[in-house]
Amino acid sequence: MWRRYLMWFAHEHIDFRYAEIQSILSMLNIPIKFIEKPCVNKPYWVVEFPSEDCVKKVASRSVLLKNCIELWSRARTEDRLHTNLKKALVNKTRQWIVPENSIDQISDTHICPRELLDACCDDKKSFKVEVEAFCKHFTMKEKVEKIENFSYLPLKGPVKLKNPDITLAYLEFYGVDPNNVPEQPHDLFFGKWVADGQRELIQTHSLKKRQFIGNTSMDAQLSLIMANQAQVETGLIILDPFVGSGSLFIAAAHFGAYVWGSDIDFMMLHARSRPTRVGQKERTKEESIRNNMRHYGTESRYLDVVVSDFSLTNWRSDLKFDAIITDPPYGVREPTEKIGIDRENYELSEEHLVNHIPSKVEYGLPHIYSDLLNFAAKHLDIGRRLVCWYPLVREEYKEDQLPSHPCLKLVANSEQVLSKLTARRLLTYEKVSDEVPNMPVDPNAGTHNFREKYFSMGEMTRRERKEKKAEDMAAYGLKQFQNIVNNS
Repeated sequence: MWRRYLMWFAHEHIDFRYAEIQSILSMLNIPIKFIEKPCVNKPYWVVEFPSEDCVKKVASRSVLLKNCIELWSRARTEDRLHTNLKKALVNKTRQWIVPENSIDQISDTHICPRELLDACCDDKKSFKVEVEAFCKHFTMKEKVEKIENFSYLPLKGPVKLKNPDITLAYLEFYGVDPNNVPEQPHDLFFGKWVADGQRELIQTHSLKKRQFIGNTSMDAQLSLIMANQAQVETGLIILDPFVGSGSLFIAAAHFGAYVWGSDIDFMMLHARSRPTRVGQKERTKEESIRNNMRHYGTESRYLDVVVSDFSLTNWRSDLKFDAIITDPPYGVREPTEKIGIDRENYELSEEHLVNHIPSKVEYGLPHIYSDLLNFAAKHLDIGRRLVCWYPLVREEYKEDQLPSHPCLKLVANSEQVLSKLTARRLLTYEKVSDEVPNMPVDPNAGTHNFREKYFSMGEMTRRERKEKKAEDMAAYGLKQFQNIVNNS
């Protein structure tokens, strides 16, 4: 029997929520039914799954999901919620019932079958009731009063506050505006806790706990989201062609994948670049990508990293990866470089070949993404994914200017706002065809001159702030002068 659940999310990275869950569902081949359309202004979904085991599998992967409860009752008011629960005690139909004279059929139609409650009425099973509110705080006294209102439930087991057999959850939703909290909640929910999401991994994998980090090391939460959207599983081989300090390795290896990477920056790969931590003057011998993975117990999944220019790929043409996850440099905090020389027909003499360090030229963002999509089309199997970040100026964003390739289908596109003017989008592509044409650079790519635009907008913003400050000071001085004149 399909059962109804409440999926309660962390209220951050909202634009990534649907993409992450859909990627997990697709990877695990789990069906889902939406009782109502997901809304960005609500930190929850009301859904149906075919079994509790499906819910636990999804929760075992998602980092945006806080928890999931088996929904017993939902209503707009507390009285209605208790009325629904009391009706559930006599509902032997094995299905949810629509209450008569429902004020709002969307919010007041959750009377669960009695068998869900009966499963929790064993006198040998301990239980506790948790009370939580979104956008409002309850005192302990208020929580106890709300818990006592459920005294009519036939719970026969002992109360146990630590590690009970059954946890019941009562949730109240007061909107998302902390400056305008209503007197009464918008929605109320009650049900049995089923599973927590993987929020604890954000702290476990925090950059603060790693020996080796760089200027642009990816945030732990976003790294895990990328791994989920790439559908990383045990035994897969993952490539990061712009590996840097290897943050994406940590997330992919946590889910059981073997990781392989490359980067043109020799100093970064060998942990000889300038330290990024405040007060650290030089890097230690223990700093490396491999030691980071050893710290998390995933060193056995570390294949290797190589110093390589992605524009001059040296991978075998028949080599296949199970996923590519990467954050290419944008030219802002890290340079965009490739091997090259501005002079034409330049030849190096034999005496300089042995110790020669190739010079580098700018590797434009349109060329980076063109090479990345062509590489993915060639080195991924059908159904496998490329997940990458794409920087842009927000007011210039157009979906038709995103990188594209006939072999790759864009299946997810989520925005992370960086500032008032700029953002980056997490793009997820899935390979759908093996006919691999080598696509040229798109002349209309939205990343043209992103670096120049980024710094020019920053200068403009600073200039505007200075001008406004000067105007405010002038106005304040004039007001003070007028006060002196008036008082004299």
